[in-house]
Amino acid sequence: MPGKLRVTQTKSTISHIARNRATIRALGLHGIGSSSVLPDNDAVRGMCRQVRFLVTVEELPEGAETTPEAK
Repeated sequence: MPGKLRVTQTKSTISHIARNRATIRALGLHGIGSSSVLPDNDAVRGMCRQVRFLVTVEELPEGAETTPEAK
């Protein structure tokens, strides 16, 4: 079972190109401070790399409980 990644948006997409805004939405992020737990695969890592200046990425251990965080 592959691990998981927690992707958190740290900067605004205002004044960035539509391609970057679309990638942020595809990662399931909706605004600064929002997080999404995603499978650790090449597609997700590639999307994170494309918008690395807008997000932070944490690797979660394989057996970690992923509870939704209150906003």
